[in-house]
Amino acid sequence: MITVPYNKLVRDKIPDIIEENCQKAKTIVLDDEHYTAALEKKLKEEAREYLRSRELIELADILEVVEALAKNQGSSFDEVLELKKHKQEKNGAFDKRIFLVSVKR
Repeated sequence: MITVPYNKLVRDKIPDIIEENCQKAKTIVLDDEHYTAALEKKLKEEAREYLRSRELIELADILEVVEALAKNQGSSFDEVLELKKHKQEKNGAFDKRIFLVSVKR
């Protein structure tokens, strides 16, 4: 049997899926510090995957990581959405596609 290193955060059911495919998964449970770092690394990975593919499923993966990051900070995805709403009310959204070229001072 060949051991293939992954060294990355995976979704909760991935080890079971690996076992169902007659393979053996070696896992550990991360402490808070390492979990936060792994989530941040995962966010970058998912963003890169979206930018490469432009597929909606990759945006869903990004949202999954954002939700996990919010929970890890003792918050919730709903609170993130509420903050998004307040920021949108204050500064607007990106619907008008405005690109700021410069500001004269």
